[in-house]
Amino acid sequence: MANGFKKVTERFASTKLSIKMAALVLSGSTLISALLGLFRDRLLNGYYLDTYPTGIDAYTAAFTIPDFMFFILVSGALSVTFIPVFNQRLVAGNKKSAWELSSSILNLMAIVTLVASVLIIIFAEPLVRYVVGPGFDEATRALAVSMMRVIAVNPFLFAISTVLASMQQAVGRFVFYALAPAIYNIGIIIGTVFFTSGINIFGWQIFEGGIMGVALGVVLGSVMQFVVSVIGIIGMGFDYQFKIFWKNLGVRTVLKLLPARSMDQGIDYVNGIVEINLASHMASGTVRAYQQALTLHMMPINLIGVAISTAFFPKLTESVGEGKEAAFEKDLRLALRMIVWIALPVSVMFYFMRGYIVNFIKNGGDVLIAGILGALIVSIFCRSIFHIASRGFYAHQDTKTPFKISIFAIGLNILLAILFTMVFKMGAYGLAYGQSIGAAIEIAILLFILGHRNKRLFNPEFWGAIVRMTVAAAIAGVVTYIFTRLMPLEASDQSFFASFPKFIIIGCVGALGYVVAGFALQLGETKSAIVWIKQRLFKKV
Repeated sequence: MANGFKKVTERFASTKLSIKMAALVLSGSTLISALLGLFRDRLLNGYYLDTYPTGIDAYTAAFTIPDFMFFILVSGALSVTFIPVFNQRLVAGNKKSAWELSSSILNLMAIVTLVASVLIIIFAEPLVRYVVGPGFDEATRALAVSMMRVIAVNPFLFAISTVLASMQQAVGRFVFYALAPAIYNIGIIIGTVFFTSGINIFGWQIFEGGIMGVALGVVLGSVMQFVVSVIGIIGMGFDYQFKIFWKNLGVRTVLKLLPARSMDQGIDYVNGIVEINLASHMASGTVRAYQQALTLHMMPINLIGVAISTAFFPKLTESVGEGKEAAFEKDLRLALRMIVWIALPVSVMFYFMRGYIVNFIKNGGDVLIAGILGALIVSIFCRSIFHIASRGFYAHQDTKTPFKISIFAIGLNILLAILFTMVFKMGAYGLAYGQSIGAAIEIAILLFILGHRNKRLFNPEFWGAIVRMTVAAAIAGVVTYIFTRLMPLEASDQSFFASFPKFIIIGCVGALGYVVAGFALQLGETKSAIVWIKQRLFKKV
């Protein structure tokens, strides 16, 4: 039986997908993870946002430093620096060097993040007091410190999982890589539903429960994600060695590229820390409200920008590695058009449907969260494009250019956040407007430099398609607005099941308006989508 399980696991893990199928799998898994995330947040908000706002603020702030350490040391920094170098060795048939590289980065990341986790545990109190929660009262601050010390294990577990996931991503194996985030959310849901009521083993009460149970669920989710990532490398032939091969050229190349991308990730997250710091001085529950709006605005970014960019990235690096610049420009242009084609109408429809969307994570909705989400709409569109635009540089192993642009954009973002909240007294809305303005300027600069370096990337056909997409999205926005007026949220629509049918109807009508407009405007992406649907749904007919 164990042998059969191993064979099935190897079959699923070793499946190499095409770019389109990979994007579909990643988007599908991201959607599942996002839906689980909505359910997770709905549980937490239902339990604590109205009844214990200071507690949920403490929980939200406790994540900030562990997440910051993970993002600055690992996360996207590793995937965009490790994968191109790892791919080069596999394409050249040098598996020995590839495994040495993988072992070295895995061991190095594990050591560095273990040290970081220990330091977070030791310095949790001053980190909360002076960095992420200076506006909290003493009780809220103490709770945030306790939670941060529990969650501090995350960077270590995530680091190992990310290296293993990057290896799978590099060779086009997305199945278990795609499952990991959903598994993480399941762990938090288990903690919210079961651990908050206390933990009893054979009649012995080993944990009293409360909101600390959610923190234990976070750790459970991290462990479960780690296990899934380990299963995902079965069948790859990975020759792990407990050693760092400092003389391996690939290791030195990754370490040379890593600091710029790590700083890029870190400076981006510094903005989040500043925003949490500013929000901690506002009314109780504002930290959570702002974080929830950010989470909702990240859903379409992850579903569209991250998923499509992740699927295209190995192909982009492969084209660059083989010296096929024309193929690189064609694939990058295709990815950009695909992301804009989807992200533009989604952003517009998100704005008009934000009341319904917020209702999914908090029964009855929340005016503050909905307002903040509305101010983040521009950021949704720009951040979706950012992921593929930045990978256009990373494919050429250029991490410095996006980093320099990020420093400017994040600096501007922080300046605007302080100006809008402390001078103009705009509250949490000021934080959101700063995000959107910073994102728009950052993507404008990135695309300008990309176009300057790749003269054939943005041809007249590309810009003509963008204009037509904008017109189609505007039509979809008008249709969506009309139907939100015809089918408004009522007092009786507070529950998920009462509001979801209306949400689906409005969303489908808005999407249909976009498709019809796109077809009339002769958009290639729309025509391809219609052909694909016809082939799948009406093939037998």
